[in-house]
Amino acid sequence: MRRVDTAIGTLFLALLLFCGAAHAEAPGKTIVAPLSGTVGVQMEQFVAKVVQRAKDEKAGLIVFKLDTPGGLVEATRGITQSILASEVPVAIWVPPGARAASAGAFMMQAAHIAAMASGSNLGAAHPVVASGGDVPEGDMKKKVLNDLTTQMRALAQKRGRNQEVAQQMVLESLSLTAHEALEEHVIDIVVDDLYSLIAAARGRSVMDDGQRATVSVSDVVETIEMNMQEQLVQFLSSPDIAYLLLTGGLLAIFYEIVTPGGFVLGTTGAIMLLLGGIGLKMLPFNWAGIALVGAGVIVMGIDLLVGGGGILSLLGIAVLAAGGVFLFQAPGGELLSVSVGMISGMAAGLGLCFALFALMVTKSLRAKVATGWEGLIGLDVDVTEDLDPEGMVKCHGEVWRARTSAEPLRKGEPAAVVAAEGITLVVGPKKP
Repeated sequence: MRRVDTAIGTLFLALLLFCGAAHAEAPGKTIVAPLSGTVGVQMEQFVAKVVQRAKDEKAGLIVFKLDTPGGLVEATRGITQSILASEVPVAIWVPPGARAASAGAFMMQAAHIAAMASGSNLGAAHPVVASGGDVPEGDMKKKVLNDLTTQMRALAQKRGRNQEVAQQMVLESLSLTAHEALEEHVIDIVVDDLYSLIAAARGRSVMDDGQRATVSVSDVVETIEMNMQEQLVQFLSSPDIAYLLLTGGLLAIFYEIVTPGGFVLGTTGAIMLLLGGIGLKMLPFNWAGIALVGAGVIVMGIDLLVGGGGILSLLGIAVLAAGGVFLFQAPGGELLSVSVGMISGMAAGLGLCFALFALMVTKSLRAKVATGWEGLIGLDVDVTEDLDPEGMVKCHGEVWRARTSAEPLRKGEPAAVVAAEGITLVVGPKKP
């Protein structure tokens, strides 16, 4: 009996250990989170939130769907740190037609699994100024290049990828297609849909802190997206949107000052400036750029007030475009390339709108007054009785008391209003 009891106890203990091990090794779900637009503070906070949630829910894999033209250096560094510190394996996937440019290339190298779809591209991580040109020669350029190159090599080395090709994306602005990146060993997989990525990741051995770990993931997928507030901030953090809101808001407020009496333009302009200010807060901006934008609006306004014939407006549009180029030329934005063509197009569009509204304002200021006492001056009147000097006339279908401005007027004689004194019209002979 003692042997039987021992055997049963041993079997029971083994069963418990087996169940516990099976439970511990149960594959976790896949958490999918889209990352699109400018790499900035909001995206950095979102990535950290997703990584923490995946840890709390014991997920098996995090998939970030990436599509970005670039972004801020510090935000990129914060995102890579969150990925490196993640206890759940992270896959970054560039879906068909998307790109992982500039800052996105660093994020790809930080991931446990770097994946791309056919038709996507990776690279072009060379630091630039806001206008898209190269960083000026000097100590600052050397410092920026050395820092970014070292960071790229360190990330590639940590994940066991090709360090030489990875650093060429920084030094030479190398850009690769999905299959080229796979051949150069700067990514791990080429897959064209999410479930193929999950299947390829399942059981895969990934490099983490110099050691190999196996991805254990189920087919359960949960998607996490930014909430409305996060989406709004992410939208406003686009340089083009921030510039458009700033410039449009200044123009709207200027019109409100020139044509007072309403509140729609002024209120709209204030809201646009507020939203643009939120975007600027998320971006490294240059006060010189803001000054140029303000100067452009003022120059265009002067043209409206003094009647410059449009010459000053053209100068104002050029200053607006220059303000957009210099607006984000500040430290921290070396991986953020602003579209000069987009800014020039928006400046030209805003300038045309300004010219159209200016023409409408000018016409309204020069138009003859059609209401109130002043609106009566110049109107024809029917003399219903002799005016010598006073009598009755009919104007606009209404009977008025009137007096002549000079010689008497006979009944039926053509006349017109020349002035108004209270409720009495002053009329005179109608000029041919």
